Amino acid sequence: MKWTQTRAWRQFKRHKRGYLSLKIFLLLFALSLLAPLWSNDQPLWVSYQGKHYQPIFKTYMETEFGGNFDTPADYLDPFIQGRLSQHGNWALYPINPYAANTLNDFDLEPFPAPPSSKHWLGTDDRGRDVLARLVYGFRDSVVFGLLLTLITTVIGVVLGAIQGYFGGKTDLLLQRFMEVWGGLPELYMLIILASFFEPSLLILLILLSVFSWMDTNTYVRAEFLKNRQMDYVQVARAMGASHRHVMWRHILPNSLTPVIALLPFKISGAILALTSLDFLGLGVPSNKPSLGELLSQAKDNLDAWWIGVPTFFTLVGLLVLLIFIGEALRSALDVRKQ
Repeated sequence: MKWTQTRAWRQFKRHKRGYLSLKIFLLLFALSLLAPLWSNDQPLWVSYQGKHYQPIFKTYMETEFGGNFDTPADYLDPFIQGRLSQHGNWALYPINPYAANTLNDFDLEPFPAPPSSKHWLGTDDRGRDVLARLVYGFRDSVVFGLLLTLITTVIGVVLGAIQGYFGGKTDLLLQRFMEVWGGLPELYMLIILASFFEPSLLILLILLSVFSWMDTNTYVRAEFLKNRQMDYVQVARAMGASHRHVMWRHILPNSLTPVIALLPFKISGAILALTSLDFLGLGVPSNKPSLGELLSQAKDNLDAWWIGVPTFFTLVGLLVLLIFIGEALRSALDVRKQ
């Protein structure tokens, strides 16, 4: 089994387009996870009157830096910036000094503002930095896609394994349940259920999970129905192995090839589902960074091209990378090419 995995990995690396896409995807995802370190409205380090502060980890009041109000310091305020730059004081700001929901009250240009030296990709119709919202929206979309794929894959594998292994009435009952469940109008159900709950990534994750496991279930069920008749399974049963041991130790490792090859496509489908719901206003609240919310703003502000163009290319680029990874993975796991 280990040798087979090593061989599949070597074949995956030979697929140059897919392997390069994987490295680019991992790099972009790592940069998005580290976004608070390079796109944030809080300085990384402040040295003021001989004392050192880390605003990125702790909130400090304005009075700490010579202000008059006992409120959290606004590091975009020219007064605070002046206090932190005189008499040997200094502050280390991130490369992009804006977070996803930063509102710079000291910007003089009307919103949405075009790209400038202050805002590299401009601002949206509420004055928030487009680059920051794009980066944080990218991060949340990928994390959501990974979590949804993980949850639905686990559910689909478990139920598909039970169906395929035991067959008979167990398989028949679960198949009838899937036919009824799959016949429900998913979009309408999401709209109805979303009206009962306050929108959040967690709620969307739960709602989409209950509808998105059936495709994995179908593949795993078919593989178990085929592999349970193999000689090695019959030998394991004859030696007295338990059902659980036979299912998870003997059949499952030989039934995961189509599931693994499907994972990148499931991730892209989950990201598209989240983006579509956010675009329609059925997803996360508007104060949460989201690719779908940015596309919705682009639709409402057609003259502000700096909102829609970067978001479109980010979404398309992300989906293309996942598709190339999926193609390379499917090719590496194809037994006809081994």
